[in-house]
Amino acid sequence: MSITPSVLKYGRRVLVCCDPFLATTPDFQDTVDVLHKRGAVVRVMTDVVPELPVESIERAAAAAGEFAPDVVVGYGGGSALDLAKLVALLLVHPGPLSAYYGENAVPGPVLPLVAVPTTAGTGSEVTPVAVVSDPERDLKVGVSSPYLIPRVAVVDPLLSVGAPAGVTAHSGIDAFVHAVESYTSAVREVQWGEELPVFVGRNQLSSLFALEAVRLIGGSLRTAVNEPGNIAAREAMSYGSLLAGMAFGSAGTHLSHALQYPIGAITKTPHGLGTGLMLPYVMQAALPSSGRELAQIAQALGVAGSDERSSAVAAVEAIASLVSDIGIPVTLAEIGITEEQVPRIAELSLSVKRLAHNSTLTADQQTFERILRAALHGDRASLS
Repeated sequence: MSITPSVLKYGRRVLVCCDPFLATTPDFQDTVDVLHKRGAVVRVMTDVVPELPVESIERAAAAAGEFAPDVVVGYGGGSALDLAKLVALLLVHPGPLSAYYGENAVPGPVLPLVAVPTTAGTGSEVTPVAVVSDPERDLKVGVSSPYLIPRVAVVDPLLSVGAPAGVTAHSGIDAFVHAVESYTSAVREVQWGEELPVFVGRNQLSSLFALEAVRLIGGSLRTAVNEPGNIAAREAMSYGSLLAGMAFGSAGTHLSHALQYPIGAITKTPHGLGTGLMLPYVMQAALPSSGRELAQIAQALGVAGSDERSSAVAAVEAIASLVSDIGIPVTLAEIGITEEQVPRIAELSLSVKRLAHNSTLTADQQTFERILRAALHGDRASLS
């Protein structure tokens, strides 16, 4: 799939933010060659650091400013796409990047963005969010603005075929969490006369995308991990990840993500590992408040029972099985979290208000500590 027409419609000076390994692959080299043949001046930036420390982003933006691109391309996994978003932001609006943390702090359009995901995935190719690691803060932070949504997303499942099993598992379960959490997010009252929040809660359109993403990812993730060359599974995962991104880009995610931010910062573990680990516990806690939605998720996963309650329970069991089957740790203890860290993790998670208050569960210290302790010991039954 050629990205050239999508890129050149925005200009001839092209900055590409690409994962270092992918920059050496034939597919990427062919893409750059075609751009050159069509008259583009291309600068490839491979300084993509996992989890995106803020200093690496500002360094990349300074180097990009010397090149003065017309358009920025993100080519790779979530970190490459998010780096492209944030470089495109800082090329138009002056730093520091911290001025744009939170929701709706970006004052206007950024440089045109084209996103080419090679994993399935963060869904960043269609979302208004980029996530940053800031050493001055105890957890990762987000820059959330509709201006960060790429102008074009080029999604080619064949680009994900070479991803290692671990990358496929971590990115794939994160896409699944996006779908489940957007479908079980709170229905929120929106004041249409005011500036809208970036995440508006569950709605009819997001729910259509989310439930189809649950079906696709739930039915293909195991195969994509265990049979990396299975093209049908890769196609289902890419499409499912795209739909999940469209769902949570509107509705938002909630507690698995809020809790992962400090967990990931403490343990230095991949984002998808943390959200996937937490999802069964969050959904177990949400059974009383999201039973109807979980029952519909059970139908999408093909595990529905004879009534709403049994179906909702079956959905949580199916989610836990999927997480375990693809090699995600099932307890926080396995990734180094201790009992003493639980209160602080809960406190930090509560500070991520756009996520903490997007759940049907009460966002308070007691609720968060209860979920964390269940996940620490692998005791979902304690949440029933």
